[in-house]
Amino acid sequence: MPAAGAPGSGTAEWYRHFGTVDAPSSSPCYADWSLHIADDPGLIARIDEWPYTKRQPLLMLAAARFLGARVSPYPEFRKFLDGHWDEVARIVLSRATQTNEVGRCATLLPSLAAIASAEGRPLALIEVGASAGLALFPDRYGYEFDDGSSVTRLGPVRFGELPEPPVLRCRTAGPVPLPGSLPEVVWRTGIDLNPLDVQNPDDVAWLEALIWPEQEFRRERLRRAIAVAREDPPLLVAGDLNDQLLSLAGLAPADAALVVFHSAVMGYLSADGRARFRATMQALAQDRGCHWLSNEGETVIIQEDGSAVVPEMDPSRLRGNFLLLHNGRPVAITGPHGQSLDWL
Repeated sequence: MPAAGAPGSGTAEWYRHFGTVDAPSSSPCYADWSLHIADDPGLIARIDEWPYTKRQPLLMLAAARFLGARVSPYPEFRKFLDGHWDEVARIVLSRATQTNEVGRCATLLPSLAAIASAEGRPLALIEVGASAGLALFPDRYGYEFDDGSSVTRLGPVRFGELPEPPVLRCRTAGPVPLPGSLPEVVWRTGIDLNPLDVQNPDDVAWLEALIWPEQEFRRERLRRAIAVAREDPPLLVAGDLNDQLLSLAGLAPADAALVVFHSAVMGYLSADGRARFRATMQALAQDRGCHWLSNEGETVIIQEDGSAVVPEMDPSRLRGNFLLLHNGRPVAITGPHGQSLDWL
C-alpha cells in the first residue's frame, strides 16, 4: 500500500485515470494538468490532507478555475496553485462538483417521451442530485439528433418574450426511439445536499467554473439554460436523497407519470447508500408505478448481487461513458456530457 502523496497512491491514480480516460476527449488542458498532478508528490500530499470525497480531480481543478486559473502549461498552473492554495482549499471544502450538464437531457429525452407516450399522461419529474435543477427542463430546450445521415430537430413552442433555449446536439447510433414532439412536464422538483440558486451570482459562477476549459459551447448552453430556469425556477429541496425522496414523491400530482432520474450522482453515495436508494426506488415502483432513469458511469453501476457491470455487456464499451438504465434495464450507452446516445 503506497504512502499518501506518493505517485502510486490512490489519489495519484485517481488523477492519472482522469487524465488518461475522462479528460482527453473533452479537455486537453485538464488531461495535461491531471497527469502532471499525478506525478507531483508534493501536490498529491497536499490534496491528501483533504477528506477523501474532496480529493476528486474535477473539484480541485474547478476551484482553481473559479479563482482565475487560466488555460496554461502545467508549470504556470502549479505556480498559480502555490500562490492561491489556501483559497483553493477553502473553495474545495465548501463546494461540491455540482456540474449541471444540461446536455444530458438529450440522452434522457427519448426515454422520457416513451414513458409519457406509454402512460398516456404528462410527466412529473424528480431529479436526485439536482444541483441548480437545469436538467428538470427537458421540455423547454431544443434538440438536434444526428445519426450520421440525417438530423432530427425538436424544440418547444415559444410564446412572447421567453429566452432563447439552448440547442442540445447529440450523435446517435442504433434504433433510438426519437419522439415526434417533446413530452409535457406538469411538475418538476429536485433534491440536492446543497441546491444552487440560478439567481445567485456566486452559484452561477461556480456552475461556469465546472465547465471544462476548452468547451465554450457548453458554457454558452449553460447560460441559456439558466435563463430558461430563471423564468420558472423549479422546487429544489435541500437534504439527503435517501431521506427526502419518498416524501417528495408523495407531492407529485396523481394524474401524471412520475419519473425519478439522476446522472453522475451514485458515485457520491456509499455502497450502502446506493442499496438503500435502490430499495426506495423498488418501493416507489410498486406503490406509485414510478419510473426510474439512471445515467451513471460504469464504476458505480452496482447491481443487487454486488457486481459492478451489467453481466451481458463488454465493460470496454462503457469506458469513459455512462450507462442509461430504465427501471434497472440497460437501454443505451451515453456520452457523459450528453454528446452521444448509442441505443442497445
